[in-house]
Amino acid sequence: MEQILSLAATNLLSPIILSFALGVAAALARSDLSVPEAAAKALSIYLLFAIGFKGGVSVSAHGIDAKLGFTLVAGVALSAALPLIAFALLQVMTRLSRLDAAAVAAHYGSISIVTFVAATSVLESSGIASEGYMVAVAAAMEAPAILSALWLISRGGDGQRMDSTLWREILLNGSIVLLVGSFFIGWATGEEGLNEISSFIVAPFKGVLCLFLLDMGLVAGRGLRERSDVLRPGVFAFGILMPVIGSLCGLGAGLLLGLSAGGVALMMVLSASASYIAVPAAMRVALPEANPSIYLTLSLGVTFPFNLTLGIPLYVAVATTMTGG
Repeated sequence: MEQILSLAATNLLSPIILSFALGVAAALARSDLSVPEAAAKALSIYLLFAIGFKGGVSVSAHGIDAKLGFTLVAGVALSAALPLIAFALLQVMTRLSRLDAAAVAAHYGSISIVTFVAATSVLESSGIASEGYMVAVAAAMEAPAILSALWLISRGGDGQRMDSTLWREILLNGSIVLLVGSFFIGWATGEEGLNEISSFIVAPFKGVLCLFLLDMGLVAGRGLRERSDVLRPGVFAFGILMPVIGSLCGLGAGLLLGLSAGGVALMMVLSASASYIAVPAAMRVALPEANPSIYLTLSLGVTFPFNLTLGIPLYVAVATTMTGG
């Protein structure tokens, strides 16, 4: 417990978390502080490219083996299974319709790449090594959750047809394309490629992440201020409980796979996070009748801040304890 509290205190006082807190506070205080949409888009593109590229370089150095394959399979299985758990919890804890519950559940099987990036920064700052190929696992965990949500809806008699438009939205979502594409670039060019552009994607990384999280804090704060009516007690409790349950599933998978302490922590983070980029875009196409104020407020306004402030330190501490790292 002392280790968890110490890591949580260190994380809460990091520039990354304080930048997010500044954004939330500014939004709640109705400040006119804002990040231009074009700048926010540029920051997200930078982060996706950098994390994908560095992950590809790590895989290039590590090589492809059975452990990598099994980890990818485990990630896909978790992404497909977690929405089923989330849906069951929502039916018990809330009064959401089947449609809204399925849409929310999809977000909790997919992943938040920004939470993943923040976790990698915490691990680096703590000197904890992790498998570089976890970024490939992150990319693989984007789409299966969406398919699980559509299956849940089809069981209720409201089947959604998997047409070409939906498949395109799922598979060619910009964040997925950029993450996977930069991963393969890093894999193909290896350490030599990283050395060529290290001054661009290594040194400025944390500073860019601070600015991006400032913007995320502004978005989350506005959501909490404007849509607080959707956060009924059961819904709010789900936003805290589900990431904890997901992290335990990730912990079990990481330990079975024999991942390092950092790898187990990242598997926990991926399983605990909730998407607010790829899945909302797909839900607009697949389930347009679902209420976006519910799933966006939950994923971005409740689960995202919880993971950044308390979740990541907890997951890292549990992972290091369980692995002896």
